[in-house]
Amino acid sequence: MTPDAPKETTPAAEGCACQSGTAVAAPTSRRNFLLQIGIGLNVLAGALISVPILGYVLSSFAKKFPLEWINLGSTSQFPEGTTQLASYENPYRRPWDGEMARIPCWVRHISANDFQVFAINCAHLGCPVRWFSESKLFMCPCHGGAYYENGDHAAGPPPRGLFTYECRVTNGSLEIKGGILPNLGNPGNPTEVAKPA
Repeated sequence: MTPDAPKETTPAAEGCACQSGTAVAAPTSRRNFLLQIGIGLNVLAGALISVPILGYVLSSFAKKFPLEWINLGSTSQFPEGTTQLASYENPYRRPWDGEMARIPCWVRHISANDFQVFAINCAHLGCPVRWFSESKLFMCPCHGGAYYENGDHAAGPPPRGLFTYECRVTNGSLEIKGGILPNLGNPGNPTEVAKPA
């Protein structure tokens, strides 16, 4: 074959769509399709991971609610030497909170004007604890956590004692510093007792 001889065309080449001047995209292969799915899932996973990280970083700029002194009632409502259930209205309630705006707590009257006020939630997973006066223990019904009457951890999975509220006695009324529930970020002081103001 000489260099200036005309090239022979094959029947397959004559039927090629690219001769018409328009390019036709090759059909997507299974490999390319799975690659695109993998990239999309990685982008989604990255977004899901970045949202909580951004929330944590930006949380320092979020509006903070100051704690307020909240009246639980007269000290005469809580007989000396007893532990009983009380509740208060969340000062930062929203219209849709309904009954959830009433927050229960356990009040322990030690003696005279000395009180301890415990959050009702277990320090393990937040289930409400119950007080058993016969055994002088707070018990969690969910996973068997137990606490002594002073709130210290007695048994079970909780990593610490009950969360406490800062409390005080003012003009014959028991007050707690509330607005947010005590939690690991704001645990209160397990040995905090109210002293006369």
